Amino acid sequence: MLHRVMFSRYDARSMNDPRFTDLARLLVTHSTQLQPGDHVLIEAFDLPSEMIVALVRQARDAGAHPHVAQRDTRVVRALTDGAAADNLEVWGEYDRFRMEKMQAYIGLRGSANISEMSGIDDETMKQYARLYAKPVHFEQRVNHTRWCVLRWPTPSMAQLAQMSTEAFEDFYFDVCTMDYGRMAKAVQPLVGMMQQTEKVHIKGPGDTDLLFSIKDIPVVPCTGSHNIPDGECFTAPVRDSVNGVIHFNTPTIYNGNSFENVRLEFENGKVVNADAGEQTDALNKILDTDEGARYVGEFAIGFNPFILDPMKDILFDEKIAGSLHFTPGRAYEDANNGNSSEIHWDMVLIQRPEYGGGTISFDNEVIRKDGQFVAEQLVGLNAESLKG
Repeated sequence: MLHRVMFSRYDARSMNDPRFTDLARLLVTHSTQLQPGDHVLIEAFDLPSEMIVALVRQARDAGAHPHVAQRDTRVVRALTDGAAADNLEVWGEYDRFRMEKMQAYIGLRGSANISEMSGIDDETMKQYARLYAKPVHFEQRVNHTRWCVLRWPTPSMAQLAQMSTEAFEDFYFDVCTMDYGRMAKAVQPLVGMMQQTEKVHIKGPGDTDLLFSIKDIPVVPCTGSHNIPDGECFTAPVRDSVNGVIHFNTPTIYNGNSFENVRLEFENGKVVNADAGEQTDALNKILDTDEGARYVGEFAIGFNPFILDPMKDILFDEKIAGSLHFTPGRAYEDANNGNSSEIHWDMVLIQRPEYGGGTISFDNEVIRKDGQFVAEQLVGLNAESLKG
């Protein structure tokens, strides 16, 4: 059966693609668990209307009340570029007011150009983060709704993944509609182990050798509730405990700008040296956004069996099987180490052999080696087990 549908807003066959309905049902019943009477905001960026319709119908079938905000990324860029502070403040105020009325949020984010927001001056982007993103999303949506965010595939994403559009389409639906119930069960031993762990030791490619504590910081498994695709378990380091070096081997995007070979050196929790080759100055400008930007707000282990290689999209890259991510900036409230910042920048290290290998140790016991869980109670998180 051919499914050449997702990239054209006007292809009539897209109305008959059952995978739209399957994905919408997953988002409504598993990710946000909509209940009768719930109000849900569906925020769709550059998305085919057929997928939005499928979500509206599934929300109504659950007895919920759907609300839709359709966005165009080029328009969002125009609104942001050159915006005065009072413009951004009012924009943030009315979108926050709407978010306060919601019990759930589903954000679908497509874009023909992942670098659409590049070229906007740093001060404007900092104002946008402070006056719009922080009050609307990080304060209200993240903390007061059942939310899920996912990308919507486009030819540009297929290109970044170095795949044909057809192959990427199949990959996308495989990874987004996998058995997240199986994953939710398999991750529980890792949650328990992390809750009992004090010291974490990471070794990897280059001079990566990093030590920190996660003692008494909450541990949160992510198996399709907040992101699709999903497949990670996160906590945060004790704020002042991080020492050593981590050298990331995965490209990372921040505000539309690409950074590669990022190397961070820590002393007592703080980034004291940061290098990214030609992008070193830009990297340090971001890390100087505020005091919390040079401290880490998240440590997470990724294990989605269908995601193996980076594609410069953090919602996919942070879930790569055999990866971990370490995040300068703000901590999440449900795994809070006390660090606050206007930034939250997930940076990914892959430890599978083809990416240089490496280990994760908990209290001097190696629990994952070269991307494979070796602790007996964790082998259910390896790809062959999760795929069934």
